[in-house]
Amino acid sequence: MEGILVIFDIQKLRDKMTITILFVGDVIGKPGLEMVQTWLPGLEKKYKADMIIINAENAADGKGCTEKEGKMLFNLGASVLTGGNHTWDRPQSQEYLRSEPRSLRPQNYPKGTYGRGFHIAETPKGKVGVLNLQGRAFMAQIDCPFRTAEWVLNKIKNETNVVFIDFHAEATAEKLAFAKYFDGKISVFAGTHTHIQTADERILPGGTAYITDVGMTGPYESVIGMKTEAAINRFLYATPQKYQTAFDDVHLSAVVAKVDAETGKAVSIERIFFPEFEKGE
Repeated sequence: MEGILVIFDIQKLRDKMTITILFVGDVIGKPGLEMVQTWLPGLEKKYKADMIIINAENAADGKGCTEKEGKMLFNLGASVLTGGNHTWDRPQSQEYLRSEPRSLRPQNYPKGTYGRGFHIAETPKGKVGVLNLQGRAFMAQIDCPFRTAEWVLNKIKNETNVVFIDFHAEATAEKLAFAKYFDGKISVFAGTHTHIQTADERILPGGTAYITDVGMTGPYESVIGMKTEAAINRFLYATPQKYQTAFDDVHLSAVVAKVDAETGKAVSIERIFFPEFEKGE
């Protein structure tokens, strides 16, 4: 009995020393928002999350995040919202960036771009720095995410060693190169943008939890959240097509990471995909 109590006390001590971060991947329009509204409270309770971060760049019907979607996600428990290249697609979402410092856009847009790219949030177990960056391979040629991260990390490290990065990028190589470069200097690297969850979650040698892409929270009877016919026509005819959010076969993609509150080193990372795809016979 005494041995069981000792193990229990050690586990309680470990829990006190680690910050649990739950991150929800790209939320797509109304279907994604409804999925988060339904299942996030249960996930928060199950994993005893100390902090919730949500990528909301597609929350407003696939284009940006306005005050309406932002308030909903914050009311559900999010501490910080991150963005990406579609953050700018709706004027109302651009206005929201001006007024809400917890709603981020990639930090490495040119100097003078409105909005903020990082935020230091309070949790019951200490502060967490959240940094949003965007890759450049096959995307807009904005400022260097590597150099940008270096000077931002200097600011964040004055307050906390726990640093979470949402790296919004197309190329797997760019994501992995960034994570390797900053391994041990950041706590969690969560890739976003491709909307397809990868199965490579792990802790790198220096102590950084890594996943190439967390995936999307939204309709999978689609082409990365978009109605299939319009998406196919983009490729068939090489012409612009109206973006329309799909609605069917909705899933939630996320990761949960535990981080040592003092050192900032990751202890564990777990991938979440719910519900699982049905397997054919």
